[in-house]
Amino acid sequence: MAFLKYSLIRLALFVPLFVLFVLLELGWLLAVIFAGLIAFAISYLFFQKQRDAATNEMRERFSGRAKPIRTAGEVADAEAEDRLVDENPDIAVDNDKRPKDA
Repeated sequence: MAFLKYSLIRLALFVPLFVLFVLLELGWLLAVIFAGLIAFAISYLFFQKQRDAATNEMRERFSGRAKPIRTAGEVADAEAEDRLVDENPDIAVDNDKRPKDA
């Protein structure tokens, strides 16, 4: 959530600057470059707490220790598999094993 919040802050800085530079008739390319540089500088100088929170969130997500994000379909499949195994103890489900011929 911190990454999304910081991204929205930077977008909220970029868009009005971009519109301003387009209205000043600097051209599209220069408007993008100037708006991007100024939005970067403002966010770097004044939003350190939000930037650090976003960085920590991303570091946690890509560290390998984060809880995996599962879709509703994956959760439903896992629950169905768990019910099958609980109801039929003689059935073994080994999805994590590789086939021997692979």
